[in-house]
Amino acid sequence: MDTRALVIGEALIDIVEGAEVRELVGGSPANVAVGLARQGHDVQLLTRIGRDPRGERIAEHVASAGVALTAASWGAAATSTARARLQADGSAEYEFDIDWTVPEPGLDGIALVHSGSIALFLEPGGGTVIDTLQRASGSALVTVDPNIRPALVGERGAALDRFVLAARAADLVKLSDEDAAWLYPGLLPEQVLSEIATQGPRVVVITRGGEGAIALGPAGVVEVPAISVEVVDTIGAGDAYMASLISSMLDDAELLASPVSLERALRRAAVTAGITVSRAGANPPRRAEVDAAF
Repeated sequence: MDTRALVIGEALIDIVEGAEVRELVGGSPANVAVGLARQGHDVQLLTRIGRDPRGERIAEHVASAGVALTAASWGAAATSTARARLQADGSAEYEFDIDWTVPEPGLDGIALVHSGSIALFLEPGGGTVIDTLQRASGSALVTVDPNIRPALVGERGAALDRFVLAARAADLVKLSDEDAAWLYPGLLPEQVLSEIATQGPRVVVITRGGEGAIALGPAGVVEVPAISVEVVDTIGAGDAYMASLISSMLDDAELLASPVSLERALRRAAVTAGITVSRAGANPPRRAEVDAAF
């Protein structure tokens, strides 16, 4: 479980507005890196944080999970923030203040590269991310989660073009039903799966919250239900799901080719996400917690 993975993307502070205002470490790729490290994997994170108290807090948080923060992650601008307003159903609406500038990383010794979310779309770093995914494709596993933020990704057509570039480099793509509806309006989930699969990914997964997930893999379409839990909030649920899928890919070389392995990975991801939504903030479980509940 020590295979090296590189996660590229934003790390920021979630300013969560509710009965009280809380500041939590977040950012979809950073959450994925933490979730993956908590599953026992060797993870590097290339992000962008400032040398300020919030940046130091992010660095301490990811390090405590076992994530290696690259030296190139430190920048002169203030650490990015996302103001999250919780809704009655536990979901969140976001307002962002983001700086996203990163250098191209080296890929020596890297077995898997993951990126997604704001990092794919926001310039100047977005172009660097796409270039890195394309360089990694074929020599390392590549995974992508668009995690669409409509306020930041720009016009839908241009965002779709950028997503397709990422999907063409990927072995596995995971997106939410909200992402699917925004990128491919009017298409049914099965149609979205097929459309993305034509770009090249061997596995495509759409998560549907409490309705579970649907995936297109080596034996066609498979559906896996969510687990029943009392939801505290949904922050980080999709990232925990993504981290679990990546962990399963690194653990099981047959995941992309075996329908049995894929279904097992989807069920494990559902358990991982279920544990995450049962507690506040983006707080993915450790491997032992998932093993006990799986």
